[in-house]
Amino acid sequence: MTTDRAGLAQFLRRRRELLQPEDVGLPRGERRRTGGLRREEVAVLCHMSTDYYTRLEQQRGTQPSEQMLASIAQGLHLSLDERDHLFRLNGRHAPSRGPESAHISPGLLRILDRLHDTPAEIVTELGQTLKQTPLGVALSGNLTSFTGPERSIGYRWFTRPGARDFYRPEDHPFLTRMWVSHLRQVTTLRGPRSEAAHLVELLKDNPEFQEAWNNHEVGIRPAELKHFVHPQVGALELNCQTLVDRNQLHLLLVYTASPGSESYEKLQLLSVIGSVPS
Repeated sequence: MTTDRAGLAQFLRRRRELLQPEDVGLPRGERRRTGGLRREEVAVLCHMSTDYYTRLEQQRGTQPSEQMLASIAQGLHLSLDERDHLFRLNGRHAPSRGPESAHISPGLLRILDRLHDTPAEIVTELGQTLKQTPLGVALSGNLTSFTGPERSIGYRWFTRPGARDFYRPEDHPFLTRMWVSHLRQVTTLRGPRSEAAHLVELLKDNPEFQEAWNNHEVGIRPAELKHFVHPQVGALELNCQTLVDRNQLHLLLVYTASPGSESYEKLQLLSVIGSVPS
Protein backbone atom coordinates (compact mmCIF):
# COMPACT_ATOMS: atom_id res chain seq x y z
CA MET A 1 0.00 0.00 0.00
CA THR A 2 1.30 3.46 -0.93
CA THR A 3 0.99 6.70 1.00
CA ASP A 4 -1.20 9.43 -0.49
CA ARG A 5 0.31 12.53 1.16
CA ALA A 6 -1.91 14.96 -0.73
CA GLY A 7 -5.04 12.97 0.01
CA LEU A 8 -4.06 12.65 3.68
CA ALA A 9 -3.43 16.39 4.00
CA GLN A 10 -6.72 17.29 2.33
CA PHE A 11 -8.67 14.80 4.43
CA LEU A 12 -7.19 16.07 7.71
CA ARG A 13 -7.81 19.69 6.76
CA ARG A 14 -11.41 19.03 5.78
CA ARG A 15 -12.19 17.06 8.93
CA ARG A 16 -10.65 19.81 11.07
CA GLU A 17 -12.70 22.50 9.32
CA LEU A 18 -15.93 20.57 9.84
CA LEU A 19 -15.46 20.15 13.59
CA GLN A 20 -16.72 22.91 15.88
CA PRO A 21 -15.28 23.57 19.37
CA GLU A 22 -18.53 22.54 21.05
CA ASP A 23 -18.37 19.21 19.17
CA VAL A 24 -15.27 18.25 21.14
CA GLY A 25 -16.02 19.91 24.47
CA LEU A 26 -13.99 23.09 23.88
CA PRO A 27 -15.16 26.67 24.50
CA ARG A 28 -15.79 28.67 21.34
CA GLY A 29 -14.33 31.93 22.63
CA GLU A 30 -15.07 35.45 21.38
CA ARG A 31 -12.26 35.96 18.86
CA ARG A 32 -12.88 32.97 16.62
CA ARG A 33 -13.35 34.40 13.10
CA THR A 34 -13.46 31.19 11.08
CA GLY A 35 -15.40 27.98 11.46
CA GLY A 36 -13.82 24.73 12.48
CA LEU A 37 -11.02 23.93 14.88
CA ARG A 38 -7.61 25.54 14.96
CA ARG A 39 -4.60 23.35 14.29
CA GLU A 40 -3.32 23.80 17.83
CA GLU A 41 -6.68 22.58 19.18
CA VAL A 42 -6.56 19.46 17.03
CA ALA A 43 -2.97 18.85 18.11
CA VAL A 44 -4.03 18.86 21.77
CA LEU A 45 -6.92 16.50 21.04
CA CYS A 46 -4.57 14.16 19.17
CA HIS A 47 -1.79 14.32 21.82
CA MET A 48 0.87 15.67 19.48
CA SER A 49 2.71 18.90 18.84
CA THR A 50 1.12 21.62 16.73
CA ASP A 51 4.19 21.62 14.49
CA TYR A 52 3.87 17.88 13.78
CA TYR A 53 0.17 18.13 12.94
CA THR A 54 0.77 21.22 10.78
CA ARG A 55 3.40 19.36 8.76
CA LEU A 56 0.90 16.58 8.06
CA GLU A 57 -1.59 19.08 6.65
CA GLN A 58 1.21 20.59 4.56
CA GLN A 59 2.34 17.22 3.13
CA ARG A 60 5.62 17.36 5.02
CA GLY A 61 7.23 15.34 7.80
CA THR A 62 7.59 11.64 8.50
CA GLN A 63 4.92 9.01 7.99
CA PRO A 64 2.75 8.72 11.13
CA SER A 65 2.89 5.46 13.05
CA GLU A 66 -0.21 3.33 13.53
CA GLN A 67 -0.42 4.55 17.13
CA MET A 68 -0.26 8.16 15.95
CA LEU A 69 -2.93 7.54 13.29
CA ALA A 70 -5.20 5.99 15.93
CA SER A 71 -4.71 9.09 18.09
CA ILE A 72 -5.53 11.37 15.15
CA ALA A 73 -8.65 9.36 14.33
CA GLN A 74 -9.85 9.64 17.91
CA GLY A 75 -8.95 13.31 18.26
CA LEU A 76 -10.82 14.22 15.08
CA HIS A 77 -13.85 12.17 16.19
CA LEU A 78 -13.73 10.03 13.05
CA SER A 79 -16.25 7.29 12.39
CA LEU A 80 -14.95 3.76 11.83
CA ASP A 81 -15.17 4.18 8.05
CA GLU A 82 -13.31 7.51 8.27
CA ARG A 83 -10.68 5.98 10.54
CA ASP A 84 -10.10 3.14 8.06
CA HIS A 85 -9.83 5.68 5.23
CA LEU A 86 -7.23 7.63 7.21
CA PHE A 87 -5.09 4.51 7.65
CA ARG A 88 -5.31 3.60 3.98
CA LEU A 89 -4.34 7.12 2.90
CA ASN A 90 -1.25 6.63 5.01
CA GLY A 91 -0.44 3.33 3.30
CA ARG A 92 -1.45 1.10 6.22
CA HIS A 93 -4.03 -1.59 6.76
CA ALA A 94 -7.06 -0.53 8.80
CA PRO A 95 -7.22 -1.85 12.40
CA SER A 96 -9.75 -4.46 13.42
CA ARG A 97 -13.24 -3.48 14.48
CA GLY A 98 -15.40 -4.82 17.28
CA PRO A 99 -15.05 -5.38 21.03
CA GLU A 100 -11.24 -5.41 21.12
CA SER A 101 -10.98 -2.10 19.24
CA ALA A 102 -10.02 1.00 21.22
CA HIS A 103 -11.60 3.42 18.75
CA ILE A 104 -14.53 5.24 20.35
CA SER A 105 -17.48 6.19 18.16
CA PRO A 106 -18.03 9.95 17.55
CA GLY A 107 -21.52 9.75 19.08
CA LEU A 108 -20.26 8.34 22.36
CA LEU A 109 -17.44 10.90 22.42
CA ARG A 110 -19.87 13.78 21.88
CA ILE A 111 -21.91 12.67 24.88
CA LEU A 112 -18.81 12.29 27.06
CA ASP A 113 -17.48 15.71 26.01
CA ARG A 114 -20.67 17.33 27.32
CA LEU A 115 -20.44 15.76 30.79
CA HIS A 116 -18.20 18.49 32.20
CA ASP A 117 -19.57 18.29 35.74
CA THR A 118 -20.10 14.53 35.96
CA PRO A 119 -17.81 11.56 36.60
CA ALA A 120 -18.01 9.35 33.51
CA GLU A 121 -15.86 6.93 31.55
CA ILE A 122 -15.96 4.84 28.39
CA VAL A 123 -14.90 1.22 28.89
CA THR A 124 -14.57 -1.96 26.84
CA GLU A 125 -16.34 -5.21 27.65
CA LEU A 126 -13.19 -6.26 29.56
CA GLY A 127 -13.32 -3.19 31.81
CA GLN A 128 -10.53 -1.30 30.02
CA THR A 129 -11.04 2.44 30.43
CA LEU A 130 -10.58 4.27 27.12
CA LYS A 131 -11.50 7.82 28.13
CA GLN A 132 -12.67 9.69 31.24
CA THR A 133 -14.14 13.08 32.04
CA PRO A 134 -11.98 15.31 34.28
CA LEU A 135 -14.27 14.59 37.24
CA GLY A 136 -14.04 10.90 36.39
CA VAL A 137 -10.26 11.15 36.78
CA ALA A 138 -10.70 13.03 40.05
CA LEU A 139 -12.99 10.27 41.29
CA SER A 140 -11.06 7.13 40.39
CA GLY A 141 -7.66 8.31 39.10
CA ASN A 142 -6.36 8.16 35.55
CA LEU A 143 -7.43 4.67 34.54
CA THR A 144 -6.28 5.16 30.95
CA SER A 145 -2.63 5.10 32.01
CA PHE A 146 -2.45 1.31 32.45
CA THR A 147 -0.89 -0.84 29.76
CA GLY A 148 -0.97 -4.51 28.84
CA PRO A 149 -3.22 -6.84 30.86
CA GLU A 150 -3.47 -4.23 33.63
CA ARG A 151 -5.74 -2.17 31.40
CA SER A 152 -8.53 -4.52 32.54
CA ILE A 153 -9.95 -3.75 35.97
CA GLY A 154 -10.80 -7.44 36.36
CA TYR A 155 -7.13 -8.32 35.94
CA ARG A 156 -5.96 -5.56 38.31
CA TRP A 157 -8.48 -6.79 40.88
CA PHE A 158 -6.46 -9.98 41.38
CA THR A 159 -2.93 -8.78 40.70
CA ARG A 160 -2.39 -5.16 41.65
CA PRO A 161 -1.97 -4.12 45.31
CA GLY A 162 -4.39 -1.35 46.20
CA ALA A 163 -6.75 -2.05 43.29
CA ARG A 164 -9.55 -2.83 45.72
CA ASP A 165 -9.06 0.18 48.00
CA PHE A 166 -11.53 2.24 45.97
CA TYR A 167 -14.35 -0.18 46.88
CA ARG A 168 -15.73 -0.74 50.37
CA PRO A 169 -14.46 -4.02 51.90
CA GLU A 170 -17.90 -5.62 52.36
CA ASP A 171 -18.43 -5.49 48.58
CA HIS A 172 -15.18 -7.29 47.70
CA PRO A 173 -16.55 -10.88 47.69
CA PHE A 174 -19.43 -9.92 45.38
CA LEU A 175 -17.14 -7.96 43.06
CA THR A 176 -14.76 -10.93 42.85
CA ARG A 177 -17.62 -13.18 41.74
CA MET A 178 -18.89 -10.52 39.32
CA TRP A 179 -15.55 -9.95 37.55
CA VAL A 180 -14.93 -13.70 37.17
CA SER A 181 -18.50 -14.33 36.02
CA HIS A 182 -18.20 -11.63 33.37
CA LEU A 183 -14.78 -12.81 32.21
CA ARG A 184 -16.13 -16.35 31.80
CA GLN A 185 -19.00 -15.08 29.65
CA VAL A 186 -16.75 -12.94 27.45
CA THR A 187 -14.23 -15.77 27.05
CA THR A 188 -16.95 -18.18 25.94
CA LEU A 189 -18.38 -15.58 23.56
CA ARG A 190 -15.06 -14.50 21.97
CA GLY A 191 -13.28 -17.84 21.88
CA PRO A 192 -9.95 -19.36 22.97
CA ARG A 193 -7.81 -16.90 20.99
CA SER A 194 -9.46 -13.79 22.38
CA GLU A 195 -8.00 -11.20 24.72
CA ALA A 196 -10.39 -12.45 27.40
CA ALA A 197 -8.99 -15.98 27.11
CA HIS A 198 -5.48 -14.55 27.44
CA LEU A 199 -6.44 -12.86 30.71
CA VAL A 200 -7.81 -16.14 32.05
CA GLU A 201 -4.53 -17.86 31.17
CA LEU A 202 -2.56 -15.17 33.00
CA LEU A 203 -4.73 -15.51 36.11
CA LYS A 204 -4.88 -19.31 36.27
CA ASP A 205 -2.27 -19.52 39.04
CA ASN A 206 -4.05 -17.02 41.28
CA PRO A 207 -5.79 -19.10 44.02
CA GLU A 208 -8.63 -16.64 44.61
CA PHE A 209 -9.36 -16.33 40.90
CA GLN A 210 -9.17 -20.09 40.39
CA GLU A 211 -11.60 -20.77 43.23
CA ALA A 212 -14.14 -18.34 41.78
CA TRP A 213 -13.53 -19.62 38.23
CA ASN A 214 -14.24 -23.19 39.29
CA ASN A 215 -17.71 -22.17 40.49
CA HIS A 216 -18.74 -21.61 36.84
CA GLU A 217 -20.98 -18.66 37.72
CA VAL A 218 -22.34 -16.49 34.91
CA GLY A 219 -24.81 -13.64 34.69
CA ILE A 220 -23.82 -11.78 37.86
CA ARG A 221 -24.76 -8.17 37.15
CA PRO A 222 -23.24 -5.06 38.75
CA ALA A 223 -25.45 -3.13 41.15
CA GLU A 224 -26.71 0.25 39.95
CA LEU A 225 -25.83 1.83 43.31
CA LYS A 226 -22.04 1.90 43.72
CA HIS A 227 -20.22 2.34 47.02
CA PHE A 228 -16.79 3.92 46.66
CA VAL A 229 -14.11 4.93 49.15
CA HIS A 230 -12.21 7.98 47.92
CA PRO A 231 -8.85 8.82 49.58
CA GLN A 232 -9.75 12.52 49.92
CA VAL A 233 -13.52 12.78 50.41
CA GLY A 234 -14.28 9.37 51.91
CA ALA A 235 -17.36 7.21 51.31
CA LEU A 236 -19.51 7.90 48.24
CA GLU A 237 -22.83 6.41 47.09
CA LEU A 238 -23.25 6.92 43.36
CA ASN A 239 -25.78 5.66 40.85
CA CYS A 240 -24.28 4.26 37.65
CA GLN A 241 -26.17 4.59 34.37
CA THR A 242 -24.86 2.74 31.32
CA LEU A 243 -25.12 3.56 27.62
CA VAL A 244 -23.97 0.84 25.18
CA ASP A 245 -22.46 1.35 21.73
CA ARG A 246 -23.79 -1.72 19.93
CA ASN A 247 -21.25 -1.52 17.10
CA GLN A 248 -18.08 -1.42 19.19
CA LEU A 249 -19.60 -2.86 22.38
CA HIS A 250 -18.16 0.01 24.37
CA LEU A 251 -19.98 1.22 27.47
CA LEU A 252 -20.41 4.79 28.68
CA LEU A 253 -20.67 4.73 32.48
CA VAL A 254 -22.08 7.86 34.11
CA TYR A 255 -21.92 8.29 37.91
CA THR A 256 -24.38 10.60 39.67
CA ALA A 257 -25.43 11.35 43.25
CA SER A 258 -28.86 12.31 44.53
CA PRO A 259 -29.10 16.13 44.77
CA GLY A 260 -28.74 17.33 48.34
CA SER A 261 -27.16 14.09 49.55
CA GLU A 262 -23.81 13.89 51.32
CA SER A 263 -22.34 12.17 48.26
CA TYR A 264 -23.59 15.02 46.05
CA GLU A 265 -21.77 17.55 48.23
CA LYS A 266 -18.62 15.43 48.12
CA LEU A 267 -18.72 15.36 44.33
CA GLN A 268 -18.93 19.15 44.31
CA LEU A 269 -15.87 19.27 46.56
CA LEU A 270 -14.09 16.75 44.36
CA SER A 271 -14.72 18.90 41.29
CA VAL A 272 -12.67 21.62 43.00
CA ILE A 273 -9.85 19.67 44.63
CA GLY A 274 -9.59 17.31 41.67
CA SER A 275 -8.41 20.20 39.49
CA VAL A 276 -5.51 21.01 41.81
CA PRO A 277 -2.22 19.46 40.67
CA SER A 278 -1.04 16.73 43.04
